[in-house]
Amino acid sequence: MPGLVAASDGRAAARTAGRRRGAAAGFSIRAGVTTASWPRRAADASVTRLCTRPRAGTLVACPGTRFPAGHRHASHSAAPGSRVNGAVPAFADLGDGLLVLVLVVAALVILVVGIRLSRVAEALARATGLGEAVVGGALLGASTSLSGAVVSVSAAGAGAVDLAASNAVGGIAAQTFFLAVADLCHRGANLEHAAASTENMANAALLALMLALVLLYPYLPDWQIAGVFVGTPLLFAVYIGGLRGVARIRTQPMWLPLRTRHTRLEPVAAVAGVAAGSRCRLLLEFVPLAAIMAVAGWLVAAAGVECAARLEARQSVVGALLTAVITSLPELVTTLAAVRIGALQLAVGGIIGGNTFDVLFLAFADVAYRDGSLYHAIAADVTFWIVLSLVMTAVLSYGLVRRERHGPANIGSESLAVLAIYLGALFLQLG
Repeated sequence: MPGLVAASDGRAAARTAGRRRGAAAGFSIRAGVTTASWPRRAADASVTRLCTRPRAGTLVACPGTRFPAGHRHASHSAAPGSRVNGAVPAFADLGDGLLVLVLVVAALVILVVGIRLSRVAEALARATGLGEAVVGGALLGASTSLSGAVVSVSAAGAGAVDLAASNAVGGIAAQTFFLAVADLCHRGANLEHAAASTENMANAALLALMLALVLLYPYLPDWQIAGVFVGTPLLFAVYIGGLRGVARIRTQPMWLPLRTRHTRLEPVAAVAGVAAGSRCRLLLEFVPLAAIMAVAGWLVAAAGVECAARLEARQSVVGALLTAVITSLPELVTTLAAVRIGALQLAVGGIIGGNTFDVLFLAFADVAYRDGSLYHAIAADVTFWIVLSLVMTAVLSYGLVRRERHGPANIGSESLAVLAIYLGALFLQLG
């Protein structure tokens, strides 16, 4: 169909432009694919190839993609052994051991600074009178997720669409898995029962809505305003409106979960004590910590793309299983710490609210991606992680409503399901 052919040609040109801009940004984006030109296979010199995992030395197009005669993929015209897309010398010239060391050091920085940043954000939110839902969904989620946001934005600006998107949704899946791990560490009733909260359930519904919108966007017309997909502002609006709704639910609840002897609530006295602190001092501490997290996130993005190039790994795998897990380490530590001190609602709210903020990584990345709609360019592997995150969120929401007191092996049945779903996904992606 002529219309589809034209659209495919435009998208191919856009991807080529994105890879060229990736060279200027200092990223090596090749995912194990090198070639000098497109082969001429038919009378019209167009090519249609099956969309499978590429082998070294080949370039693969999705079904229905057509390319005009003489089309050359300039960004991949490199001799064997040469660097592609002009990688950052500081990373391209590093040995494998030093490259891994950069990732490890950046991960440690994100871990240590992220823990401190989350505590400052929590104190700042309490000092301003905000509730746990806003703490987890906005300030705490944004602060601990800052490095992940930088990874997605940096990758999208360099044209690494799959890395940018999989880093976002892979983090959601990993952090939901961390919550199930926290349930394993909690003694007494299951975490879903003890941390019952209308705000947490509302945040989970908001998260599911935003993930569903991301799944819907690729099926809508690719309409853009100033190079940004028209659905991106809607994600921001839904997020802000959802947080306001959650705040109203906290102050004016229409119904409340049944209180039992296992239900834990945050002490009001602790909130009042924090509110007496200096807001200015907290802000002065928050800003430099956030800047350090941003720099560490950029290091993870650059080193992650370089690792993907050297290992000939798919960007979606690197994003979902490497950069996403590294940038999610603060959430793991803060969640376990919250469970240990009995702040169960904050533990659950921090994960769910942080996951909701992580969906905005895709919105930020779409703004940074200058070659069309990011949602229309993501691969099927990334869609897999979006659906997986939605399934895990639905299971968690069901557990928060059902509130099972005791499950198998002293863990909630829903937490057990979340563990199995995530580990099964790892097996499928790495197998």
